[in-house]
Amino acid sequence: MAKKTPEQKAAEERRYIAACGAANAQELEPFLTDPNQAIRATAAMNPDADAAILDRFADDRFWGVRIEVIRNANVSEATLRRLLEPRLPRRGVVHHAAREKLEERGIVFGADGMPLDAAP
Repeated sequence: MAKKTPEQKAAEERRYIAACGAANAQELEPFLTDPNQAIRATAAMNPDADAAILDRFADDRFWGVRIEVIRNANVSEATLRRLLEPRLPRRGVVHHAAREKLEERGIVFGADGMPLDAAP
């Protein structure tokens, strides 16, 4: 892999700062497709991210971004439930983090590792 040029590094730094400073979903939307996973994760950490944009970040293929979605205080219960994996062999850190957050919110889980009550 080729080293990044100083211009590429500066562009990434500007995008990182923009992701940190975004004040609403409209400003966060460009980061949904940012080529840098760390910048997408930073955008998902933004305290100004609303439930709708976090739900879109939850579709990221990298588990690190999905974990930051789960950690965000504004994540909806529906998004957390969507991140649960019904098949036991496929459960990983994302499933377990989503379950922990749901349990903190009072959702009860059954022996199968899925919520006992119906999804909202």
